[in-house]
Amino acid sequence: MTLREWFWIVALGGIWGGSFIFNALLIRELGPLWVTALRVSIGALGCWLFLFAMRKPIPRDPGLWLRLGMLGVLNYAIPFALFPLAQASLASGVAAIINALTPIMTVIVAHFWVNGERITWTRSIGVMVGFTGVAILALPALSAGGDTRLWAIAACLLATLCYALALNIARSFRAVEPTALTCIALTGAAVIALPVALSVEGLPVMTMPATWLAALAIGLISTAFTFQVMYRLLPLVGATNFSTTTLIAPVSAIILGLIFLGEVILPSHLLGMLVIFVGLLFIDGRLPRMLGLMR
Repeated sequence: MTLREWFWIVALGGIWGGSFIFNALLIRELGPLWVTALRVSIGALGCWLFLFAMRKPIPRDPGLWLRLGMLGVLNYAIPFALFPLAQASLASGVAAIINALTPIMTVIVAHFWVNGERITWTRSIGVMVGFTGVAILALPALSAGGDTRLWAIAACLLATLCYALALNIARSFRAVEPTALTCIALTGAAVIALPVALSVEGLPVMTMPATWLAALAIGLISTAFTFQVMYRLLPLVGATNFSTTTLIAPVSAIILGLIFLGEVILPSHLLGMLVIFVGLLFIDGRLPRMLGLMR
């Protein structure tokens, strides 16, 4: 990859790591449903403004809108609510570490998907190593009898499963212009998330300036901006190189959480992150090639 492409890889990973910090700030005043409702709504608005400014074509097929809207619920609304829900009991860095399991979860889903990619022996090892890392993350909660933390880890794992399912479904929308795809999917997520948040959690109350800034930042920067860059960068660098953003995001979240939130990261968290990263390197074949196990 060129230096410019590496710059965007590192930037996206850093920004997505920062989204966990924004979540932590938002849940001080908001419930997880309003966190996701604001994120997808502000993100959708930002994407529509970009689409009109760039004069991109808008699909006219109502059926396509419906399918993309459902994809948005699975890919955005549900996981964007699960992570802030989990962060009531987990440090931002820990949630970001579990999020790094998304490529591993995608490999599992793809194996059982119709016409999906069958799992190889190296990827099987990567899956087992990755979930070993999650087990290490859960050890402090198990030793302390922390049922809440175990439920929070389970919520993060469910979010990665949503991402994995959405990535496999999204393959059927390759013909749709990326900007329009993101706009419609985020709009579908907002149409569902807003009334659900209103009916379950009532009207949001945001009294702190940090809450307003975090809502704007997670919507415009961590969502609208990053997904526009992602869909343009992905064809240039490929899925394997792009997946390195999942290695950068936890590091970013840990550093930012330590600086701005005073969060404590245990040695077991760092060990769990290292083990998950080893699993990811097995998934994309880099570590087996380095060890001479495959050519």
